[in-house]
Amino acid sequence: MANLDITYLLWLQDLRNGMQDAWTPFFEWLSTFGTRGLLFFPALLYWCIDKKKGLFVFYALKISHTINSIVKLTVCAYRPWVRDPRVIPAGDSITTATGYSFPSGHTMMATPLYGGLACCTKSKILRFVLILAFLVTGFSRNYLGVHTPQDVVVGWVLGLLSIYIAAKVFEYLDKHPEKDIHVMIISALFGILTLVYVSCKPYPMDYVDGKLLVDPVKMTVDAWGDSGGLPVLILAWLIESRFIKFTPTGLNFKGVVLGLIGLIPLYWIVYKFGGVSANLFGPHMGKFVRQIAIFFYIMIVWPLVLKLFTGRK
Repeated sequence: MANLDITYLLWLQDLRNGMQDAWTPFFEWLSTFGTRGLLFFPALLYWCIDKKKGLFVFYALKISHTINSIVKLTVCAYRPWVRDPRVIPAGDSITTATGYSFPSGHTMMATPLYGGLACCTKSKILRFVLILAFLVTGFSRNYLGVHTPQDVVVGWVLGLLSIYIAAKVFEYLDKHPEKDIHVMIISALFGILTLVYVSCKPYPMDYVDGKLLVDPVKMTVDAWGDSGGLPVLILAWLIESRFIKFTPTGLNFKGVVLGLIGLIPLYWIVYKFGGVSANLFGPHMGKFVRQIAIFFYIMIVWPLVLKLFTGRK
């Protein structure tokens, strides 16, 4: 019973090899899109349709990121191929999946993004597609051989828990809007204390053939981007709600065009700016600065541009 998870991964590996990796590029793309490209949709939701719903999705995402950092860097579980050398990840996954295994970070990013968007639509068809998308994204981590089934299942559960927490927080703010600063302070402290915890705790230093299995420095670098994004989001939320106060453009031609144009700089920030910020500020602070660039652009910079070109308050 204890090795059923490895047996399942080996079965998927045989299936993958039998199809000569025909589906591997798709699942690799799906994994990457669910963690980066998917950010564009809540950004458009925030700019063009409903600011509160867009904020809800981003808040659920950063709560999920922070929980993932706490659990992953507490458990410190190794990847499947460390447990059993028969597991051979697909493609270049073994070079990209370098951290701890439990729970799946990709699953915990895709679930609040797809799932959060599903909570924001009234279309049953679209909701079904979005739910299916985060389920398939989780499965892709098993298919590629980089996570065990329990990594993915717990990732789904914690991702859905993050959506639930976000929903309860926003429900509370609907009833007590004057309490928003208290929610912001508590949320920011949650992210900051998580950073302190993961930066100060001890980590296993296991070597195989003279090579460190997981570099704890790299894991804390990732945490500075993941958990550090929560206080950044809160600060951007505070500035926008107190000083910017923009109104979404609506689904009109001009508003949609401006929203799509706004995705061009966002694309560069999401995909390219990380390397620039790491070179300028170092690995830890570089990850943190990238989060500042992402959320300040989405919630402050481009909303100011929208106000300028649409004349909407």
